[in-house]
Amino acid sequence: MEEREPDHAEDADEAAYAELRREAQSTPPLKAAEQEKLLNQASFGDRASQDRVVAANLAMVIRLAEARHDQGLPVLELVQEGSLGLVEAVRSFSERGEPDFNAFAERMVGAQMDAAIDAEAAAVRDAELLVTAASDYERTELLLRRELHRPATETEIAEKLEWTVDRTRYVAQVVAEARRRHDEELLAFIDPEAIDFDGEPPELDA
Repeated sequence: MEEREPDHAEDADEAAYAELRREAQSTPPLKAAEQEKLLNQASFGDRASQDRVVAANLAMVIRLAEARHDQGLPVLELVQEGSLGLVEAVRSFSERGEPDFNAFAERMVGAQMDAAIDAEAAAVRDAELLVTAASDYERTELLLRRELHRPATETEIAEKLEWTVDRTRYVAQVVAEARRRHDEELLAFIDPEAIDFDGEPPELDA
């Protein structure tokens, strides 16, 4: 049975997430009067007060992230996004005139996470559409080459696909870059020292 190679990036993320959970569990919650004082100081730019409020609410960020873990982004990334929302909540709470910081912070954190999830989903859709467009471009390019007995111009390809020339040019660049990377990946597996450029090609095993 083939052994699975360790994913060091995944292990690092898990370790970082475990550390965040330990940090959240070890940070005592703030009493109402203490939190109010820290929020007031944070509104005047006191970084230490801001950090104290953020640390005390890290467990809330983790809870909201875990509730969204199956929506397209890993929990650690959601925690990072949610932390941005929490920092903004701390900075803007006093000027917003909100009556309840905890409720306000949850809304801000959740909104930041949801925006990140939506952005990721849009990026995935765009990538899928680009893959489809690249496939259509390559197929049309080959078809026109056969019909015209020469490489087609970008205008001819655009007309065939009913695209604008600008879109055709952009997709052509994507296709060219993909081909270049594919060639580089193939070359990475070739050992130049093992190739006998002067001798006969090696026999292949039957």
